[in-house]
Amino acid sequence: MSPAPVIIAIDGRSGAGKTTLAVELAARLRARHKVSLFHLEDIYPGWNGLAAGIERYVSTVLEPLSRGMAATWTSWDWERHYDGDPRVTLPAEIVIVEGVGAAAAAARPFLGAVIWADSPEEVRRTRALQRDGETYEPYWDQWAAQESEWLAGDDVAAAADLQVRNVADGSAPEDVLQLLPYLPVLAQVLAPELSARRGLSLRAERLEARPQAAELFRALYGGSANAVWLDSSNAGASLNTGPAAGGDPADPTVRTAAERSRFSILADDGGTFGQSVTHRSGASHISAGSVTATVDGPFFRWLDSVWGRRAVRAPEGYPGEFTLGWLGYLGYELKRETGGTDVSAATPDAALIFAGRAVVLDHADGTAWLLALDAPDAAEWLDTARAAVQAAAAAPTGSDTQDAAELAGAAIVGGSTGVGGSSVPVFASRDSGVAYRAKIAEAQREIAEGNTYEVCLTTTLAARVPAGSLDPWNTYLALRRRNPAPFASYLAFDGLAVASTSPERFLRIAADGGMRAEPIKGTRRRAADATEDAALRTELATSLKDRAENIMIVDLLRNDLSHFAVPGSVTVSRLCAIESYATVHQMVSTIDATLPPGSPRAEAVAACFPAGSMTGAPKISTMAILDHLEAGPRGIYSGAIGYFSLNGATDLAVAIRTLVISADNDGTAELTLGVGGAITSDSVPDEEYDEIRTKAYGVLSTLGAEFPDP
Repeated sequence: MSPAPVIIAIDGRSGAGKTTLAVELAARLRARHKVSLFHLEDIYPGWNGLAAGIERYVSTVLEPLSRGMAATWTSWDWERHYDGDPRVTLPAEIVIVEGVGAAAAAARPFLGAVIWADSPEEVRRTRALQRDGETYEPYWDQWAAQESEWLAGDDVAAAADLQVRNVADGSAPEDVLQLLPYLPVLAQVLAPELSARRGLSLRAERLEARPQAAELFRALYGGSANAVWLDSSNAGASLNTGPAAGGDPADPTVRTAAERSRFSILADDGGTFGQSVTHRSGASHISAGSVTATVDGPFFRWLDSVWGRRAVRAPEGYPGEFTLGWLGYLGYELKRETGGTDVSAATPDAALIFAGRAVVLDHADGTAWLLALDAPDAAEWLDTARAAVQAAAAAPTGSDTQDAAELAGAAIVGGSTGVGGSSVPVFASRDSGVAYRAKIAEAQREIAEGNTYEVCLTTTLAARVPAGSLDPWNTYLALRRRNPAPFASYLAFDGLAVASTSPERFLRIAADGGMRAEPIKGTRRRAADATEDAALRTELATSLKDRAENIMIVDLLRNDLSHFAVPGSVTVSRLCAIESYATVHQMVSTIDATLPPGSPRAEAVAACFPAGSMTGAPKISTMAILDHLEAGPRGIYSGAIGYFSLNGATDLAVAIRTLVISADNDGTAELTLGVGGAITSDSVPDEEYDEIRTKAYGVLSTLGAEFPDP
């Protein structure tokens, strides 16, 4: 007897390319493992023997192999149409079984992983007949009928861990091998493959160029189904400078804002290493090329398996923290894993791409960095990206500085500018003004009873428009022009677009373990008149209520960071500083800490999620109160947007000032915008309602839309 092997079944209808996939996958795995291969076509008892063949296969092949014993089975002689010679399949570290029925219900208890291969029927028939010629053709319909009858009562595809869209271009085996190590049952046996990913080589080029970022993104990724632009859209702006803002370039607040706005990252999930993942209610769906894997379990557990350990070294002279990796968003409903209750949202709970190549713009140095993991297609991509950067640097400034009204006009069809008429989105609120004020009173009752100190109450504005009447890309360009922000971002996920102009950092963990959170609590509108604007800024700076809100969240985040920080390293370097943006003044604090070497970084993120500035304090009990008051999911809003880098670094923004555009199958698209504010015992309902109107103004006014009243 040998140790029990891990058995991988490759199933699918005839002609789906199972045999070729199995043979090529086995060849790749044999570089590091002992692999045994079994083909079910050798055991079926004739052209009407699918059911009997499955029974034979389970009893004479799987049962002994699963115990680490050699399997002795009777082959089928296809020329004599009778039982053939006895054969032996030896156990190995990995056993691959392939054929129709390889993952039948009776077989699945013995299997470590199930791969379902599929192709269109016309492709399958052609492929099968090319392989088996005239021998198979008279029996195709008979065999296909058996397959259909069996699959009608045994949905193998739904039970599969990996789904393969086998287009027979030779990519499937490599795509399968990328995703197999994500399956928990295979993680240990495929540890050598995982270790190889932690020794990746990074190619880098530094270009002296200031490309127009929007033009560069459009050129490189305008046709990508999944792409991310983490966009410091206020880079170079005179943030907090000038007499109206009361800023001084020597002030630490100004320097901090400049640091947040230094880099922009542009990437998609193309190339050799490209992947994407979406997570919904306890299941992660990871795609690489033609293959999709389903991994059950918490999202943060999965994240810990793919991120947090140093896998690459930063290029010499590179000043950034992002060295390729995962980019995208974490939705608020992931709180189910961090002490909150389980609530379902219409959008995925998380969506990320893995970028094996990206462009990083350094706005401070005026340079562009091209980063690519070493792969056969890296040189070609570097040539393409280099040319795109040079073209975008020479392009007119229209893409980045075009008037916001003109861009909104391009985004919304109708009218001379597109703003006005029936094409302007008409938003409805989940809560009327009366209902929202009543919820404020209920939150204050919870505070009075000692159940919470502060409740970050939110609501959702939603509109439905014809899908072709609003272009997400131009909508984002209009938003970034009108509301530049250090953590602005544009995310495209195959029918789902996220256009964010967030000013707030949720959490940064540097490669060296430095941690930082920068909560925002306290908001005032900007005014066109400089004197009035300065007065509004001063009013915010001296507001005892806003300072109390901010300090309560600072205390909460000090506690969140302390769960994994070096004892004594948690400090508050800025308390209640005022920062000014295009449409609002904000009160911001900075909390720093140090993460010990070797700490589980995904768990450190989870310990702080969701951002305390979007829940209130104490966090867990207040989230329960919010579930009752809000009576609906938040989705992406108040989650996080950013990256998880291959050097262990992460930088995440709070998903606020964020428009979500979801295309539906009925030819329409839904627009959603979350807004909210912190409720304390001395909150005035009318003032709190005015605050959410102020926060919604930047996005709504760009679309030409109005806040829904009453």
